[in-house]
Amino acid sequence: MPSRRSSAPEQLGLDLPEPPRTRADLRARRVRHVPALVAGVDEAGRGPLAGSVVAAAVILDELQPVRGLADSKTLTPARRARLFDEICARALCVSIAEASVEEIDRLNILQATLLAMQRAVQGLRLAPKQVLVDGNRTPLLKMPVQAIVRGDAKVAAISAASILAKVHRDRLCAGLHAQYPLYGFDAHKGYPTPEHLAALQYHGPCAAHRRSFAPVRLALDPVTKDGT
Repeated sequence: MPSRRSSAPEQLGLDLPEPPRTRADLRARRVRHVPALVAGVDEAGRGPLAGSVVAAAVILDELQPVRGLADSKTLTPARRARLFDEICARALCVSIAEASVEEIDRLNILQATLLAMQRAVQGLRLAPKQVLVDGNRTPLLKMPVQAIVRGDAKVAAISAASILAKVHRDRLCAGLHAQYPLYGFDAHKGYPTPEHLAALQYHGPCAAHRRSFAPVRLALDPVTKDGT
């Protein structure tokens, strides 16, 4: 189920004299300022062999910037967790959505990812005027949407979305580990590490594995390389 929250940041070059010193100052500035409703979107979990693919959408608040935003892959887990809370507290609105393992297997991983992105944008409390998506493919949306390669390192709102998606999916993997402890989902997060592949071959796939991914198919129906 999608998670929806509300609150904070992206600096778009506002020429403002100085930051507000009191809550009254902040309220006064909000009355004078109409925010640019630009949503950043990113995903987590396209490559793993198991679990949902997750997408997040974030509209940052120019008046409450979040410091230290970056591509989630460059941050430590502890730093991502702290930023997750700060983004949810400060952004104008955020939304986290998923596409299930069943949808991944039925649609393929690309289409399932785009579906999760679409759900994330639709889940925002405020309708964005523009959507910026990390990568080179965009979901079908009613508003203008632009793909930005390496956007998670270039655009603050996309960086924020990448952090939300990554932290949310890592937490999903912790839940998978509690449910299926034989596979080590808490360590490899579903990616095809040697340890994960070995567990998959020994125990076979669990309900969380994506049957449309080749290593899982092979574990379900092993064949020799010559097809016999």
